[in-house]
Amino acid sequence: MQRRTLLHTALASLAGALPSLAAFAQAQWPNGKTITYMVPFPAGGTTDVLARLISQKLGTALGATVVVDNKGGAGGSVGSEIASRAAPDGFTLLGGTISSHAINVSLYPRIGYDPQKSFAPVTLIGTNPVVLVVNQASPYKTLKDVLEASKAKPGGLSSASAGTGTSQHLALELLAYRSGVKFTHIPYKGSGPAIQDVIGGQVDMMFDTTVVAGPHIQSGKLRAIAVTSSRRLPSMPDVPTVAESGIPGLEKFEVLSWQAIFVPAGTPAPIVDRLHKEIRTILAEPEMQEKLKSFGMQPADMTTTQIAAFQKAEVEKWAQVIKAANIKPE
Repeated sequence: MQRRTLLHTALASLAGALPSLAAFAQAQWPNGKTITYMVPFPAGGTTDVLARLISQKLGTALGATVVVDNKGGAGGSVGSEIASRAAPDGFTLLGGTISSHAINVSLYPRIGYDPQKSFAPVTLIGTNPVVLVVNQASPYKTLKDVLEASKAKPGGLSSASAGTGTSQHLALELLAYRSGVKFTHIPYKGSGPAIQDVIGGQVDMMFDTTVVAGPHIQSGKLRAIAVTSSRRLPSMPDVPTVAESGIPGLEKFEVLSWQAIFVPAGTPAPIVDRLHKEIRTILAEPEMQEKLKSFGMQPADMTTTQIAAFQKAEVEKWAQVIKAANIKPE
């Protein structure tokens, strides 16, 4: 009996010590261990470039090595699924985007993770609105011109995109859904060939990021019709927003491509908070601010709670658009 009592006492003491041991481990994190920053897209894209810029500085701030690991496929779904299964211990970060963490869950029949439940948000790096453009010889000068011309043409005006399910494509579908006007969507394998055909006049118009369309607008090869942000862009002060068109149904129109960082769900809050603090400090550096601007991105400083609410709204919005337009993956 005495031995059993001693055993129970020992077990109780050990159980009481476990929370303090966990707290100690979290306080010591990362303790020089390697952190993996997973990018669910091939090397060279915006998500990858941002990851490499942030990882170097984050490693210095944490006294650890941060290694970028590219796992591309299915619009970010492959790498995101891998990251969702990683241990929630702060040693796996994921570069998430509007595709991997808002669109894909409604676009693909099945993905192996829940974009909201499988992850905890760390920080929203920035947002990037898209701009509607036509070629320089186009007769369309306003969004009203575009919509009226599309109504008058069987099948509507043709609009290029970087591919089915991309933010460029969904911006078009949201415009069609909200305005009640039909367009003919022409998907390409990337923005490069798509925008060249708009410049050449083979396609009537296109939504694309300011990063891709900006130089062609500045050179005069393309005419900017409207931007999809809620406010005009400082870099394009003369280009109105879609919402400014005054067209019924478009009063609150907004499409923002975005980049964020997530960790597997269940990662201890102190670690998430530390990551949020360190990465926000890095993003606030003048060098990083200039880099974001060079990508056409607008800095976004949100708390983790605000990011979760923002993501939830994005998932719901694009689910509605994808269902209404009956969009299927290529």
